Amino acid sequence: MRYWLFKSEPTSFSIDDLRLRPRQREHWDGVRNFQARNMLRDEIKTEDAVLFYHSSCQPPGVAGIAKVVKNGYPDHTAWDMRSSHYDPRSSPEKPIWYMVDIEFVEKFSSLITLEEIKKQPRLKNMLINRKGNRLSITPLTPEEWRVIVAMAAKKAG
Repeated sequence: MRYWLFKSEPTSFSIDDLRLRPRQREHWDGVRNFQARNMLRDEIKTEDAVLFYHSSCQPPGVAGIAKVVKNGYPDHTAWDMRSSHYDPRSSPEKPIWYMVDIEFVEKFSSLITLEEIKKQPRLKNMLINRKGNRLSITPLTPEEWRVIVAMAAKKAG
């Protein structure tokens, strides 16, 4: 099992949106970066654990946990002209973009903010802390996963 951080703008799709979905599952679509696409297609697998991160909001931070329930497959929103994720270069015959399905596991009682993450010495090497990192999906080490989950448990009391 591997660990990942998936970023989403909560105005587009939040941890609560996932929690309230039928069966608490949804496909993770709309990734339009080749490095993140490669992770979705080749590396992220069923049962991998996901920290669900709210980005482009105040404050940004980890909102909860999900798990991968379906390996990477072609992102059909890329060839749907009505979708905001449409890409005319992609087609069912020659897909460019990929997605996985995730399932809700837990919403943290309070956000683990980016500021808190940056203050934690054991998280200093997390990719989210690097200037210029704009990837919507980043790998985590098992230690980074444990530290964040422990921070959430401590805040929950």
